[in-house]
Amino acid sequence: MGTDYLHVSVAYVGEDDQILRPLDVRVGVRVREAIEQSGVLARFPEIDLAINKVGIFGRQVKLDQLLEDGDRVEIYRPLIADPKEARKRRAREDRPRHP
Repeated sequence: MGTDYLHVSVAYVGEDDQILRPLDVRVGVRVREAIEQSGVLARFPEIDLAINKVGIFGRQVKLDQLLEDGDRVEIYRPLIADPKEARKRRAREDRPRHP
């Protein structure tokens, strides 16, 4: 016999603040609905679900993904630098300089 509710959470790490909001949602709820129900969008107005990617436990998913009991929905901030370029820049900066 199943339950009518799932226990999930919604996580976001902003520049100055973070949140991990536990939620009880009805079976059949999708990622977008859980985010909207969590109150995270009101607390972090910089989140734009048309831009920010989302995932479940580090795996990127679409907003219409159905949730399962225990899922942690994560809202990701947009990258401000290309990771490959950032690694190259750090490697150049760490290289010893010879006169």
